[in-house]
Amino acid sequence: MRHRRALLPAFAVTTLFLAAACSSPAPQTAHRPTAGQEQRIRAAEDTADGPDHSLTVAAAAPTATATATASPGRPGQRAHKTTLAVSSYDSRTRHAVISDKPKKKASSPGSPAPSADASTGTPAAPHRTAVGDVIASAPAPGAPHGLLAKVTKVIGETDGGTEVQTEPATLNALLGDDTAKGDVPVDPSSFSVDKLLPDVRVSWSKKGDVHAGPKGATVPLGSLRLDVSAEVPAAKDAPASAGASVHGFVQVAPQVDFAYGGAGTDAPPGSAYLGVSGDWTSGWAVKGQAAASTGSTPLRIPFAKLHADPVLQVGPVPVVVNLDLTCYFQISADGRVTVDVEQSLKGDFKAGGTFGPAKGWTPVSSSDMTSTPVRASVSTAGSVKTALGAEATVGLYGTVGVTADLAPYLRGEAAGTLTAASDGSEPKADGTWAVYGGVDLSGTLRLQLSIFGTPIVQRSIPLGALHREWKLAGGSLSS
Repeated sequence: MRHRRALLPAFAVTTLFLAAACSSPAPQTAHRPTAGQEQRIRAAEDTADGPDHSLTVAAAAPTATATATASPGRPGQRAHKTTLAVSSYDSRTRHAVISDKPKKKASSPGSPAPSADASTGTPAAPHRTAVGDVIASAPAPGAPHGLLAKVTKVIGETDGGTEVQTEPATLNALLGDDTAKGDVPVDPSSFSVDKLLPDVRVSWSKKGDVHAGPKGATVPLGSLRLDVSAEVPAAKDAPASAGASVHGFVQVAPQVDFAYGGAGTDAPPGSAYLGVSGDWTSGWAVKGQAAASTGSTPLRIPFAKLHADPVLQVGPVPVVVNLDLTCYFQISADGRVTVDVEQSLKGDFKAGGTFGPAKGWTPVSSSDMTSTPVRASVSTAGSVKTALGAEATVGLYGTVGVTADLAPYLRGEAAGTLTAASDGSEPKADGTWAVYGGVDLSGTLRLQLSIFGTPIVQRSIPLGALHREWKLAGGSLSS
């Protein structure tokens, strides 16, 4: 089939060139088809593709067309790039103003609007939008997370373009029976970072030897790194020398995972997937005697919030993905144990939701991480658990789809007795201690994943708790 697809477009081009050579009085015409002939060539290429409607998935280039439209109610009107642009959008009223990017001559209100050439997938002459059109737009004024909407009413002309009333639309109205699958890295420089603690440093690197962050910081290409250092509440009776602190870093190279298996504009897709994955590296140290946790709730301290709106170019359609990351450290302790532990951790993770007609939406979660202790010691009896993690939220066009909480942790515990000496010398300890590394991955699927055109999820679906733990070090608690 691949061989046949490769030959037919070339055959169509050759046939049209020969036809032009035989019918045209100008010899050079045989080497340069007219605009109409070019359109027929593209149409022949589309026809030669046969039933294979696979679309490429890639990061949208800055110069790529930012809008695509489709008219599902009209035969043969598949999604295509367009010169239309969303000039403004009001999320409260769902009113949008649609304009043509090229400068155009004024036209009378009753004049017909030229349509785009849907068979070629290329922009046609500038035109107005019409009732029934489905519009997919990259981030635009009033729609910072992109817009996917259907035009329900044309209100009228304004200085900025045509004002329309819209309602939410779904991706199957644009992608129809096409299929698409791809994993696209998120540019680390595209994240906006809100530092929540004073001592947070951000570093990243990208192709072209472009680097940001503290001098001397080594960050792999495509990765984002956050370093943090902070004091944490110490135990009530802890000596000043046992003041608790945590410092470390999180380094992540996130990517967005997207898949769509179409069944038509009016039917749920045969398959769909949305998720976030990536490489993860972190290292952190905890020292001192942390305060006892309140009840069973650990102390969670967010230190940075990050946001990006990467645009995936799925064939002609810009699919806007909304990605939020909240980095945090978390401590739970009994207020008795004093620790001096440090570990480094490296691995990968994947979290998302997949759709199939038989089972509907089901969760996907996996993580493969290993860690090594850099330093580990625990004194006195008690327990402490610390995590340096990130909560990721991924959605489409401003609607939440998947929330995943990745929490690599370090746990220390000691059991034994501590005997105070009557002569004022150092207390004597007798027992055992151990330090463990581990990772927890949890999260939920949200009902807004119906944006694919799938049946609405009536409730949030847990991703399922992924839990792994391994021993790092241990020994005798003695003095």
